[in-house]
Amino acid sequence: MHSVCPHDCPSACSLEVRVDGDRLTAVTGTAGHPFTQGVICGKVREYAERVHSPLRITEPLRRVGPKGAGDFAPIGWDEAVAEIARRWRATIDEHGAEAILPFSYAGSMGQVQYFAGHPLFHALGASRLDRTICTATAYAGWRATVGAVTGNDSEQMVGADLVVLWGINAAYSTINVMTLVKQARARGAHVVVIDPYRTPTAQQADEHLMVRPGTDAALALAMMHVLIAEDRVDHAYVARATLGVERLTQHVKDWTPARVAPIVGLPEATIVAFARRYGATPATFLRIGIGLSRHDNGAMTCRTLACLPALTGAYADPHGGALLSSGGAAGFDYTVLERPDLMPGPPTRVINMIQLGRALTDPTLAPPVKALYVYGSNPAAICPNQALVLAGLGREDLFTVVHEQVMTDTARWADLVLPATTSMEHEDVYRSFGQLYVQLAQPVVPPVGQARSNWETFGALARALGVAEAHYARPPAAVIRELLAHADQSVRGITYERLQAEGSVRLDLPRPYLPFADGAPTTSGRVEFYSAALAARGLPPLPTWVPLREGPAEDGRIPGRYPLQCIVPPNRFFLNSSFSQSELLRRRQGTPTVMLAPADAHARGIADGARVRVESARGAAEFTARVTDATRVGVAVIEGIWWHRFHPGGRGVNFLTDDRTTDLGGGPALHSNLVEVTPAPVA
Repeated sequence: MHSVCPHDCPSACSLEVRVDGDRLTAVTGTAGHPFTQGVICGKVREYAERVHSPLRITEPLRRVGPKGAGDFAPIGWDEAVAEIARRWRATIDEHGAEAILPFSYAGSMGQVQYFAGHPLFHALGASRLDRTICTATAYAGWRATVGAVTGNDSEQMVGADLVVLWGINAAYSTINVMTLVKQARARGAHVVVIDPYRTPTAQQADEHLMVRPGTDAALALAMMHVLIAEDRVDHAYVARATLGVERLTQHVKDWTPARVAPIVGLPEATIVAFARRYGATPATFLRIGIGLSRHDNGAMTCRTLACLPALTGAYADPHGGALLSSGGAAGFDYTVLERPDLMPGPPTRVINMIQLGRALTDPTLAPPVKALYVYGSNPAAICPNQALVLAGLGREDLFTVVHEQVMTDTARWADLVLPATTSMEHEDVYRSFGQLYVQLAQPVVPPVGQARSNWETFGALARALGVAEAHYARPPAAVIRELLAHADQSVRGITYERLQAEGSVRLDLPRPYLPFADGAPTTSGRVEFYSAALAARGLPPLPTWVPLREGPAEDGRIPGRYPLQCIVPPNRFFLNSSFSQSELLRRRQGTPTVMLAPADAHARGIADGARVRVESARGAAEFTARVTDATRVGVAVIEGIWWHRFHPGGRGVNFLTDDRTTDLGGGPALHSNLVEVTPAPVA
């Protein structure tokens, strides 16, 4: 039977699944899908364990013990819905509807289930959530240069002369890109990986440029210096498709490879050689990861990288260009799903999801958050500044409902827990932010226990509260039909019936797909080296680099109590906090580790395999040291998010991270951390 991977990954893999009665037994990739090509990650290959997990929530539960203890007793669905409606009405009467806060993200990337709660909360007049934790910063920076969140089709990298994987560990986080990279390499492509540590992706490259974290924009500026100084520029493309090259030319004169070398931690000659290789051909494909945007300067980094293919004309080459995300390639009208028209008055306040701890503990917030409804997310693991988040979740006067598939860390803090379906148990339509296909998945097994989808649950709440009832009176199939019917020409010809028959249909876009071949959908209609829009906001109008708030100075030195940069990229077997529930995948992942360079470990008296304490200005957590030359001196690497209850000492990595926002877009600076690592105290 056909399905689609629902998780927060660019690949949106097309799946073939086997079932035996009511049980899922095997999951593989669809061999005939042009992007999936039969390849899926080890996480989803074991999806049967998730669907039938011993931690699966199978009935509604009411808390009977202290918050956070995970002590619950079963109740019925009718009783749970009635209690939520009663408590929310009382909250609205006493504090107003803005005292209710929804909290969700990409636990399911299916469009119906992802947006299922928006109409209800809009109709109530609840606070709105700014869903910034993943892509907001990167997208804001990208749009500043090219106007839209799209780029050249990943499949077109096969045929490129040079493939650059910049800040993306594709072997872990979008495995199908590695399939394309291998095919490109077999046809003669040179592969370069730019990453602060030697990832499995870097191990497979021809070159690895191990830059300091948060310095990617400086490297790109030095490249532009070389490209312009040595006239490795496509003047015809620049003339017809870009704006501000004269200003850029003057600006990058100051960004010499000699100046940039100590910033990025690479030899000057390496920077020059890479710039020359990049400028030697327009058939150069940049695949850029979201992770490099999770620094204080993340948006400007993405904006700066987006300028490179415009200098060389790579945006117009059938095998060149760049891709950060294809999320904007499909022209869907999301008001169909979000229904902002249901708001009873002016738009309500917005709370940034990465600052949930502040929202729950700020005594000056008016009205205070008195009711929290969590679905499709696990804030008690994924939010930064966890000490503050858990303090907020522990409030006795906070009524918390969690709609979830498995008993997550967040669910243990809930007053009511509702059982949720997995993607194998409900219908939905999927777009991707790494490829150009729209896909439909229908149920392959019945709901486990009393599990209900987001759509069903919000429908029940809408009826109990007497709001937005007509919106939820339709089945998901009708909503999908409406979404497809209201889309732009890129979705022309994609109908519900066609998706039923074919499972996956490519957007109606040209082949090759070159969205910036003759300009860009910016205000000027051009790729903007100079941005008047940024200037009007008091922001740097030209691409630039600024030091991190928590990071080294331009000379690379970090004085003070916390002398190590700490980045927190994904690991192999978890995806954000998803899959941490799996005993099998936890066993394969091993234990929470921190990578240290040999010199850093030796200076601290730390041996490989030792228990260590990692401390930042926010808090501390325990890890096992992995002493390795895979990371550079001065950089500690902690891969993956383990749930607190599976983490030594009961405190995970986000006790270290800060909830401050980046330069643009409101996203988190999760990778801009300074820490110290010491031997763990003897128990």
